[in-house]
Amino acid sequence: MPTPEPAAVATELRTAMGKLTRRVKHEDRIPHGQISVLGTLDRDGAMTTSDLAADQRVRPQSMARAVGLLMDAGLVVRRAHPTDGRKTLVELSAAGRAALDAERGRRAGWLAQAIEAELTGEEREALARSAALMERLAAR
Repeated sequence: MPTPEPAAVATELRTAMGKLTRRVKHEDRIPHGQISVLGTLDRDGAMTTSDLAADQRVRPQSMARAVGLLMDAGLVVRRAHPTDGRKTLVELSAAGRAALDAERGRRAGWLAQAIEAELTGEEREALARSAALMERLAAR
C-alpha cells in the first residue's frame, strides 16, 4: 500500500476531527462559549474580563455578557486584582469547577462508549497510537 500524501491525510484528519469535536460537544449542557471560558479559567487561572476576551477572540462587551451569565449561574466569581485596584479578576467558583468537570466527564464518557461500541481491539490500539501522534503534531 503506497504512503498517503500528507495533504490528503491532513484534509481527512481535519474533517474527521471537526466532526468528532462537534459530536462530542453535543453532550454539553452549558453553551460552548461559556464552557470555553470555564476551561480557560481552569487552565490559566484568574483573569480580567479583557484578558478573557482577548484569549477567546471576542469583543470585551461580549465577554462581559458571558461573564455576567456565568456569575448569575454561580460558576465564576470576581475578586480584586492584587496589584491594580482598578481591575477585577474572574475565577472559577467551586460550582464552576464541578460543572466543568461534569461537562468533561460527559464528553469523555460518550467518547469512551463510542470507542467500545464501534471499534475492534485492534482499532482501539491504532487509535491510541494515533492520539499520541496527534499530540505530537499539536505541540509543533
